[in-house]
Amino acid sequence: MAPPKKAPSTPAVLETVEPLGERVLVRKDEDKKQTKSGIHLPDKIEIPTLTGRIVAVSAQIAADSDYPIEQYDRVLFNPKHAIPVDFEGDNRLFVIPVEDVVAVIRKAKG
Repeated sequence: MAPPKKAPSTPAVLETVEPLGERVLVRKDEDKKQTKSGIHLPDKIEIPTLTGRIVAVSAQIAADSDYPIEQYDRVLFNPKHAIPVDFEGDNRLFVIPVEDVVAVIRKAKG
């Protein structure tokens, strides 16, 4: 008996999300389930997380020196205009207008 023929394998296509205009792609940090003092919160009560990492910046933002934002920066952002990207199971990716990035969190040099 001959072994079964394998279907021709096609290379996996990797999809990416590239923000356009004055937007950035942010991966939101995990929601906190515990306060700083150590109190555990039930699942229905969560502290909204407004921090995340820049995954990608649009070409327009990358070329604009007025925006000191780079890929992998940790940022504080206003989620009011965030558009969720249904791209991963955990759904933590958001495209947000760059004006909703209110701060870049960096470690002090010294």
